Amino acid sequence: MTREQFYRKLEEILEGESGSIKGNEELMAVKGWDSLGVLSFIAMADSVLGRTVAAGDLERCKTVDDLARAAGIQ
Repeated sequence: MTREQFYRKLEEILEGESGSIKGNEELMAVKGWDSLGVLSFIAMADSVLGRTVAAGDLERCKTVDDLARAAGIQ
């Protein structure tokens, strides 16, 4: 998965507008990034990417690009 594909998938699971995520956004400013959004991200990383994102890694994520790196997206 490319980084652009990751952004689109994240928009989808957070129910955001297409093209709204560019990567440099602070997670706390992203609409839909709440407890349900976190769970949806974890489920997406597991089912789509085959990756398990550790809680500690997730806690250290401050931006969308941090999430991408935690999910193994280069």
